[in-house]
Amino acid sequence: MTVGKFDARAIAINSLLCVGLDTDPARIPAEFRSDPYPQFAFNKHIIDLTMPFAAAYKPNIAFYEGQGENGMRALRMTVDYLREVCPDALTICDAKRGDISTTNDGYVRAIFDVLGFDAVTLNPYLGGEALKPFLDRADKTCFILCRTSNPGSGELQSLRVEGKPFWQIVAEKVRDRWNVNNNCMLVMGATYPDELRDVRSLVGDMTLLVPGIGTQGGSVEQTVQLGRAQNGRGLIINASRGIMYADDPASAALQLRDAINACR
Repeated sequence: MTVGKFDARAIAINSLLCVGLDTDPARIPAEFRSDPYPQFAFNKHIIDLTMPFAAAYKPNIAFYEGQGENGMRALRMTVDYLREVCPDALTICDAKRGDISTTNDGYVRAIFDVLGFDAVTLNPYLGGEALKPFLDRADKTCFILCRTSNPGSGELQSLRVEGKPFWQIVAEKVRDRWNVNNNCMLVMGATYPDELRDVRSLVGDMTLLVPGIGTQGGSVEQTVQLGRAQNGRGLIINASRGIMYADDPASAALQLRDAINACR
């Protein structure tokens, strides 16, 4: 079961950091572009530099799907490489899947069995019945979108439903009904610290995947102080562009890891 995998890695290396591998072909440095699979070559470089500091890695599948067959091959190679050199790091496919249940059967096989990811991000809009093929995989982790970091997220997520914001309804559904296999976590944006604090009080020690640090403007201090669980963990704090495209990715990962720990 992968739910405990992140905690074990976080304790072992004293880190809550997740490195997002959002590998934009247009931003790959020149020295990697001559490789038959430039996205993988660059990812390998980033993994090698950041592995001592990262408890998880999260590729966004869109950057690879958009490159066709070569891109999907590069994604598979990336996951295979992580299993080879850092098998205890949690691998998260940021795919935001969510469709009718029979369609999700295909997504489940593709993400968990073909690509080999430990976890996936899921869109709850179609309800728990539609997500059941994912939720039934007790050996894998499901990150349910709750309060996302993008500026326009409140258009739907803040709508009031029987006196509650819709994001709260989602959190309560996950807590009370969808987490029967204890394999659910929530996605909570660092750019909404008040909601991060509130959801922590709602879901106890459930782990939260938190994007929005760095280039999106989320605060490390607020995220850790408002979002951490009682055990001082309960957070997977993601950073993508701020590490991948830094002049010194290893130093950027180390500095963020240490900044997070200083607030714990």
